[in-house]
Amino acid sequence: MSENPATPADATPAAPEGPAGASAAPQTHPEQQTPPVRQTRHRGEPMFPDGTGPAADPAGSHHERRIRSFQPRRSRVSLSQADALRRLWPKWGLDIDGLSRIDLDELFDGLPVVLEIGFGMGEATAQMAAADPDTGILACDVHTPGQGNLLALAERNGLSNIRVANGDAIILLREMLAPASLAGLRVYFPDPWPKKRHHKRRLIQPEFLSLVTTRLAPGAIVHCATDWEPYAEQMLEVLSAEPTLENVHPDSGYAPRPDFRPLTKFEGQGLDKGHVVHDLLFRRRTD
Repeated sequence: MSENPATPADATPAAPEGPAGASAAPQTHPEQQTPPVRQTRHRGEPMFPDGTGPAADPAGSHHERRIRSFQPRRSRVSLSQADALRRLWPKWGLDIDGLSRIDLDELFDGLPVVLEIGFGMGEATAQMAAADPDTGILACDVHTPGQGNLLALAERNGLSNIRVANGDAIILLREMLAPASLAGLRVYFPDPWPKKRHHKRRLIQPEFLSLVTTRLAPGAIVHCATDWEPYAEQMLEVLSAEPTLENVHPDSGYAPRPDFRPLTKFEGQGLDKGHVVHDLLFRRRTD
């Protein structure tokens, strides 16, 4: 999910891959230097009609109103991103409409599937997919330029183990995924919502984990990362309190950055500024 931090400039979290459930501010990318196109050509006329691209509001109004951890951002899409969306969305994209159950075995040809909530512009997602072709990645976000960029990266690098989901990750988990169907969950650098009055918008909450764990297979890994220390502390507290999860690193609490999570240039810039990145690895109990 795209999240839009209201963070002071001198305290902005380093990495922009936040949650669909949550992506953060768009990254600068060479393809974004091409002239942008508007998401709508005329008032009320969608850019991607008839299912040729992500829907503006896939779940519509048939689901309850609640506090969201993200803010959809669809205003500017480059020509190359729009082209990728038009060509590749019918093949590798899906809208989170909450109306039907997804058959992950069919969608990923029997691969174990990890759900990634929030992928920014998709560079790290593409790297992980290339490094582990035997794992499917269901990448969920609401940031249209990032969706187009990830699809373009998947095509360019021959990555057949990525599918892009557009919409609310809560609806995806609750309505569209079967129990025990996921091999893992990844939430990297979600919007920290730093102001106290906004903490209720943070994605990692007890209610969210109670839902997530019903969709995780025994032994599945939950991997979170953030460079916002107060949010890291909340993540550790909430994850530790979930009875169906166990900390892979119980002595230290936090985990060293796993080799499979790429170090992005934006994370590196944050580290250069003295930001501390915390990884958390928890496993779905098998008993």
